[in-house]
Amino acid sequence: MLRSVSSNWILNAIQIGVFMVLTPFTFSALGTEAFGIWEVIVSTAAPIQLLALGLPMATVRAVSSSINRDDPDAAGRAAGTAFSMTLILGLVAAAISAALYGGFSALLLTRDGWSGLSEATIRDARLAILIILGNASAGFALSLPYALFDAHQDFVARNLIKAAGLFVKLGVTVLALTWRADLAILAAVQIGVALLEFIIAMVVSNRRHPKVPVRPRAIRWREAKGLLSFSVFAFLMNMGATLAFQVDALVIGLNAEPAAAAVYGIGNKIFDPFINILLAIGMVLMPLAATAKSQGDTAGVRQAFLKWSKIAATLVLMIGGFLMVLGPAFLSAWIGEGYDEESGRLMQILMLSFFFFLPIRGVALPALMGLGKARAPGFGLLAMGLGNLVLSVILVGPYGLTGVALGTAIPNVLFAAVLAKIACRSMGISTRHWLGYTFGKPVVASMVAIGALYVAASVISISTFPELIMTGALYTGLFITLALTYAFAGDPHLDTSPVMSRIPFLSKRLR
Repeated sequence: MLRSVSSNWILNAIQIGVFMVLTPFTFSALGTEAFGIWEVIVSTAAPIQLLALGLPMATVRAVSSSINRDDPDAAGRAAGTAFSMTLILGLVAAAISAALYGGFSALLLTRDGWSGLSEATIRDARLAILIILGNASAGFALSLPYALFDAHQDFVARNLIKAAGLFVKLGVTVLALTWRADLAILAAVQIGVALLEFIIAMVVSNRRHPKVPVRPRAIRWREAKGLLSFSVFAFLMNMGATLAFQVDALVIGLNAEPAAAAVYGIGNKIFDPFINILLAIGMVLMPLAATAKSQGDTAGVRQAFLKWSKIAATLVLMIGGFLMVLGPAFLSAWIGEGYDEESGRLMQILMLSFFFFLPIRGVALPALMGLGKARAPGFGLLAMGLGNLVLSVILVGPYGLTGVALGTAIPNVLFAAVLAKIACRSMGISTRHWLGYTFGKPVVASMVAIGALYVAASVISISTFPELIMTGALYTGLFITLALTYAFAGDPHLDTSPVMSRIPFLSKRLR
């Protein structure tokens, strides 16, 4: 499992690198107003993703279970049925996209806060959302080859294709926006890269896993029922995640001018790659849990759940601690001219909730899904998303962007508390034991490292990018040292003492 997760983390590192370059470049090329419109366009198209009904996740589970039973025919039928269903759903999505386009044009482009837009900008926005809606409608089928890579636990090949797509996206976006900086061009790059990735992924998947080819098949009720019985809960999860993290810009767009969506987007943007780091664990843990369940290895799932919960919590504390102390300075140096200090405050509010939410989302949720216990994650994420939407709509009026951030943060914490208890009960361990093991020593180590970072930031002015990188490297080195020599020393599931004892200046301290 460590090899697969490491492969995912390497992809995350590439994603972060591309993200670090593209976001400020796109912000600078488009300008604050157009960048805010782009955030609203992406948010408007987000509901289309709900129509996938959780089929990619259900496909991973169905195919991986069939492969584990050594039944490639069943795996092929499940994959083919899923492909055909995604094509049908894509047609339905295209029809619904027409209504979303009409709503975007009628409710947003004619609002008072948007009345200052030029005719050229309005035409550009309309064309861009048409392209993005088309991309979202096709996205169900385009993502299916990756579900098959996940089911085969073939993460290295999958990640190589995704990494290549990221580099292509980086190069083409820079060239395209340098040539002509408008929203339609940016949207065209998204769908072009997605199509290229799909073609490559489909060819590679068929060659590496010929027994489970990527091709549509006649939909049979038996396979469809099996997929839908699980995917309905995955659908609820997707709906909850969409409402929680992808409609905030739309709420802001309906209540303020486009620039406000840009300010919130910059404060929220840093969490995209952060969440992916934790999802890299879940991508591997879910099929592993499904396989362990089919083999009756409940002890193995419990051990993986504990070990990776602690690793996830340690990562969140390390990255989150840096963002709480130096996050605003980082955003300022990263975005440059046009940065608004409110973005930094919004990021800190959101980060407080992610300390609780991310370890649960990254480990507990996929472990439950792999065990076939999808009801709690499905309804839990749906409740969280609905709570986010309702609170954001209520709070955006009196509290502005801070209200939207609180509308996201409060449901995050409540969801984490409830799902942690359910996951622990399902694993046969007490919540107190899980909390003590997962957070006990990592929190102590983080207090030392974050305290040192806070003191350094109070004494020394740290504002330029080189200063932030140097400080971040020193902080990370201190945190990792504390984690290896204290948080994981003597750990029953991941003991680092034998490795650390080989380092001369640490060997005496660890004896």
